[in-house]
Amino acid sequence: MTNIHRGEIAAEIGGERLVLCLTLGALAELEERLGAGDLAGLAERFSEGKVSARDLTAIIGAGLRGGGNDVGDDELARLSIEGGLRGAADIAVRLLRATFGETP
Repeated sequence: MTNIHRGEIAAEIGGERLVLCLTLGALAELEERLGAGDLAGLAERFSEGKVSARDLTAIIGAGLRGGGNDVGDDELARLSIEGGLRGAADIAVRLLRATFGETP
């Protein structure tokens, strides 16, 4: 069960319902991986609406690991996501909104 007050969401990935959460560690991972510099840089980057497939993989992967799932980005890239690309984008948006509020 997810707790939105902790920034958690649930999504079907690889045929399983998994919890995702952008913890501080997951956010630090995203800052480094995407070269955002800081939290404001991440929020600004995502609020522009320009998100690549690599960004989606980084966001969802960090969220999975923050939610306690042992899934690397390479493995994630091979898993099916309910709804395909649109589903992946939806997961990323829901995760960012749960983390930053309605800004992304």
